[in-house]
Amino acid sequence: MKILVTGGAGFIGANFLNLLVPRHPEHTFVNADKLTYAANLGSLAEIATAPNYLFTRVDIADMAAVDAAFDEHAPDVVVHFAAESHVDRSISGPREFVRTNIEGTFNLLEAARRTWKDGQGLFHHVSTDEVYGSLGTEGLFTEDTRYDPSSPYSASKAASDHLVRAYHRTFKLPVKLTNCSNNYGPLQFPEKLIPLMIMNAQDGKPLPVYGQGTNVRDWLYVEDHCEAIWTVVQRGAVGETYNIGGNNEVKNIDVVHGLCNVLAQEMGRPPAELLGLITYVKDRPGHDLRYAIDATKIKEQLGWSPRETFETGLRKTVRWYLDHKVWVDQVRNGEYRNWIEQNYAGR
Repeated sequence: MKILVTGGAGFIGANFLNLLVPRHPEHTFVNADKLTYAANLGSLAEIATAPNYLFTRVDIADMAAVDAAFDEHAPDVVVHFAAESHVDRSISGPREFVRTNIEGTFNLLEAARRTWKDGQGLFHHVSTDEVYGSLGTEGLFTEDTRYDPSSPYSASKAASDHLVRAYHRTFKLPVKLTNCSNNYGPLQFPEKLIPLMIMNAQDGKPLPVYGQGTNVRDWLYVEDHCEAIWTVVQRGAVGETYNIGGNNEVKNIDVVHGLCNVLAQEMGRPPAELLGLITYVKDRPGHDLRYAIDATKIKEQLGWSPRETFETGLRKTVRWYLDHKVWVDQVRNGEYRNWIEQNYAGR
């Protein structure tokens, strides 16, 4: 089986490929990535020469490039990770989110519809719990929760979800969808909360927390998420949506406190020294209060549940960043971007 993975050099896509490529030599995995600022082929160094792994540089918003990738590789399955995903960036510049998340998904769906005959193929669309909007202090998002996106990012993902379902209903394209809670773990670009706090704490820089840090997120360790996606690809029902959550609801300020304590232990520094770096900053517009996933469906129907608690996953994450200084330094100083341009300019 040939599996086209879009956005495979990004955070979740790279973890997915690193996990699956060595485990499944019987499948060929094609990584199709534009190599934007948050993508890093260095994250895939361990599988770069694997015989069942290929890389192709593709901007999914370029219809001709998408068609060419489908013609060359003839995938049996598409696992669609590629997306602009940072909420703050969507507020300051929403156009790229519409282009990539909506138009890019449309291009992939069209290419799949053109390529696959009746009953062929599978299009697995990876989405977010942010499409559901904000919860109050109680309740959980289910697969039937009404969409109510708050940011340009979540609106663009909601639109792409609707497109995927429409292609299934109208054109009978075989699709599956997953909506996940906040991912964390190795290889995450440092604009996101947890790696940003780890790196700033190491350097003695302020740890910026929006508002009073009372916003609640359900945290999902990235390898648990990747295992869930593969479970849905293999055993999920066509046309169905599965919510994936970590069962780890934590306030943002408690995430930062936990990180400071783990970092202090791992680096041999006083916790108070790191906790003193916490700085409260003006809240961002449309900041949803609380997200929380009800993952009952995937647990009961497919037998998946997360392995990591927030405590174990957080320690693994901190340890990974401390142990991979070269990767971190290349991301922070932009050296990996220079390498990409030297090797992939014009491709």
